[in-house]
Amino acid sequence: MIDFATIHYLKNGNPKQKRAYDVLKKYNIFEILDPYSPLLAGTIPIEIDTESSDLDIICNVDPASKDVFLNDLIAAQVIPPGTEITVEEVEVRGERCIVLNFTLEEFPVEIFGQNKPSAEQNAYRHMVAEYSILLEKGEKFKQKIIDLKRQGMKTEPAFGLLMNLENPYEDLLK
Repeated sequence: MIDFATIHYLKNGNPKQKRAYDVLKKYNIFEILDPYSPLLAGTIPIEIDTESSDLDIICNVDPASKDVFLNDLIAAQVIPPGTEITVEEVEVRGERCIVLNFTLEEFPVEIFGQNKPSAEQNAYRHMVAEYSILLEKGEKFKQKIIDLKRQGMKTEPAFGLLMNLENPYEDLLK
């Protein structure tokens, strides 16, 4: 089982994972975000990414402290000068969250801040559940997920379709 608590496993992964590790280390993303308990989530860590997949970094951030969080990122020059960045507040299950999107080299990056421990956020919990399912069901299943994603389907609905889940976003958490 991979220890997803750090990004060190990426060093020994597939070429895209190794490249993601190099970019994240080059810009010291996880070191700078350390006060916010960052975790890499999504499809790249579990090797079901497609060409358009981004680096999803989830953090424990109180949206009321959004300005402090943004200032920390700017002061640390996480985001290189001149990089286009979008910042928005969204509501997820009744909770205010902050979402930053930008690009580091060839990788689209999304930093998602929610006022909840990172390991308890659904993005991380979904990824861990999906990884466990992938280990159990094997390479053919994994390839079917990737094929569905390439056709435009989101990750959880792809798992739901192949596993006959009524509500994949909730059922994957069980």
